[in-house]
Amino acid sequence: MRVYLGLAAKRPEAGIPDAMLHTVRGAIDSAFPAPPEVVRSREWHRPGISLFAWTNEPDDSRLPPLLSTGHDRVTGVNGYLAAPGDVDRLASTPELSTESVGGCFSAFRATRTELSAATAIHRACPVYHAENPDLHVIGSRALLVSLAAFGERIEWDVLALQAMIRQGYFLSDETPYRGVTALPPSSAVTVRGGSRTITETPLPAAAPAPTSRGGRKKLVEGLADTLLATVEPLRAAGEPVNLALTGGRDSRLAAAVLHAAGIPLRATTNGLDGHPDVIIAGRIARALGIEHTVIPPARAERKDAVLVEHPLARTYETLRTCEGMTSAYESIVGYLPYNARPTMSGQSGEVLRAGSFLLLQSDLSAKALRRRVDATFLRDPALFTEAANEHARELARPWQERGGLEALDHMYVSYRIGRWQAGARAGSLRRGDPIWPFLDNRVVRAALGLDQTWRLSEEVIHRLTAGLAPSLRNVPIEGKPWRFTVGRRYYPWQRRPGFLTAPKTGGGWSWRTGPDETLTAVLRDHVLGHLDLLAPIVAPDEVRRLFADPVLKRPAQGWHLYTVATMLSGVYPGRAPEGLTPIRVPIPS
Repeated sequence: MRVYLGLAAKRPEAGIPDAMLHTVRGAIDSAFPAPPEVVRSREWHRPGISLFAWTNEPDDSRLPPLLSTGHDRVTGVNGYLAAPGDVDRLASTPELSTESVGGCFSAFRATRTELSAATAIHRACPVYHAENPDLHVIGSRALLVSLAAFGERIEWDVLALQAMIRQGYFLSDETPYRGVTALPPSSAVTVRGGSRTITETPLPAAAPAPTSRGGRKKLVEGLADTLLATVEPLRAAGEPVNLALTGGRDSRLAAAVLHAAGIPLRATTNGLDGHPDVIIAGRIARALGIEHTVIPPARAERKDAVLVEHPLARTYETLRTCEGMTSAYESIVGYLPYNARPTMSGQSGEVLRAGSFLLLQSDLSAKALRRRVDATFLRDPALFTEAANEHARELARPWQERGGLEALDHMYVSYRIGRWQAGARAGSLRRGDPIWPFLDNRVVRAALGLDQTWRLSEEVIHRLTAGLAPSLRNVPIEGKPWRFTVGRRYYPWQRRPGFLTAPKTGGGWSWRTGPDETLTAVLRDHVLGHLDLLAPIVAPDEVRRLFADPVLKRPAQGWHLYTVATMLSGVYPGRAPEGLTPIRVPIPS
């Protein structure tokens, strides 16, 4: 993980006080979710401009460096570049822009007269900004920006937290911290001469679907070339890439990309031998001639209950890692020391299939798409105050007016990737820096330029996989059939792509999503005990009704409320709560 913070004086001639620099150095312990002893730093200072950088990488072997210095300028990259040498392009352009650079990253740059930062098209590596009477503050961790701009006392943006309770992540550029704002996708913030400007590049509009076979082939081949470029950093890894492989659509495409690029890989699948994921992943591995390891679930002795961490401990760690941008309902990857071994998965492959919001739709009529926008922004209005609902309506209005497939497509990139994933992936970034081919800046830009209906049909991802690894063309997928095959007529001499569906079982229970009376009581007591803090955004009687039953029927909503209540109560930031007893949760028979 890399963390950046830049300061720019509003009156450059006055400079930045030494006390402010000392404050920033002291704040990193609260803002970097790793043990302080593994975090190291670099700094760059000029009159009125400073750029700080921290990392838990154990050495300077990773490229580009934590700070790349040039003639009276310095550049930092949060994330990774497909071509590490592109840091020179980011350093030298008159106006900082990420538009033509590959990788999953954000960029920070300082010169004698300017401080700037820029997001990629999906802002999966976020940038936050704030200002006080004396300084502009720009950084990659929202809490750090707040501490630098406004001091130790955190002022929460309570109204903004209504989205956290509805969905468990933000549907705007807001943050939990009053005065701290997330930079939009594909945007740059620049401070020059004490003044701040923000420039936004609109997300690309999709072109009509090609009508000819040659047109489709050309677009798919262009996207394939872009995907191949994403894995170039792995060529110098010195060992095979460990790919988390399933029987689904996205991880097999990741395998096909590595195979076509000639990059050594091995595959790992979690599950039992008879599960379709394991069966199909084995067929993929044999077709590609790669090593395949199956990790079966641990077979513990039969138990009637599990002992789980206290929700307050879980929530504190989620807040510490994700800065209040992710609900404790989510399971965040825990801390382990940084490891440079190359890893990859099929995460975020939905972008090549028009995004999860559209994938949820069976009805693509204008009215149905509008309902999806409404359901996303305005979920469960009875639970919220009128002020919270009006705020949600304001956030939804631009997307409602825009409408159509493109609205949901761009909402997925802006919020599902740019806010939810940007927060949730912080846990895994502490452990290392995996390559995310489907979050590559140029891949996402190219994908958004393709017709949503065509991507939603899954023909694009199927053609990509078959083109990059022809041996996978007839390997079935797990789950439902490819969308483009449904209802399509196949002649006897044509082969319909196959699929395997896992049998329905009674498995899948989780203490987190299936709380018992004891866990429900812990969640209830905490939320209702802090109802006064939640009152500006939720209707107290509706919250009580939510928790009225002995067992919580809507656990996601309960966890979201618990997370926000914990935040507002002052548990975070600060020392981790101590003396919390684990909770015994019975396993349903």
